[in-house]
Amino acid sequence: MNKIRVLVAKPGLDGHDRGAKIVARALRDAGMEVIYTGLRQTPEMIVEAALQEDVNAIGLSILSGAHMTLVPRIIELLKINRLGDIPVFVGGIIPDEDVIQLREMGVAGLFGPGTSTEDIITSVRLAISGAAEG
Repeated sequence: MNKIRVLVAKPGLDGHDRGAKIVARALRDAGMEVIYTGLRQTPEMIVEAALQEDVNAIGLSILSGAHMTLVPRIIELLKINRLGDIPVFVGGIIPDEDVIQLREMGVAGLFGPGTSTEDIITSVRLAISGAAEG
């Protein structure tokens, strides 16, 4: 099997990327190829990068509180570009009521502060193996 390719992105105006870099490094150390987009990415930039890089999963780090605006737009753009089968993961501070809505939108995994990198790695691998079977 080819290496799992994961796009890690920081959408919106949030300028804090330490957590995203830690997750990106953990995924890389677990044998995945990681493409890190850097800070202040628009949903359009993220989906374009996913298209260009032929990724298997997208990880979004959002600490700004704008997840209910950014995530639906990214999912919509993925569907428009026929990439709707790519699992999307979101990390950040997400209120419980938003977790339910994000899951209903199709977000594959939600990770709050303190989530172990091993849990994230396992979730990505499971989602990719499930996508490959489906």
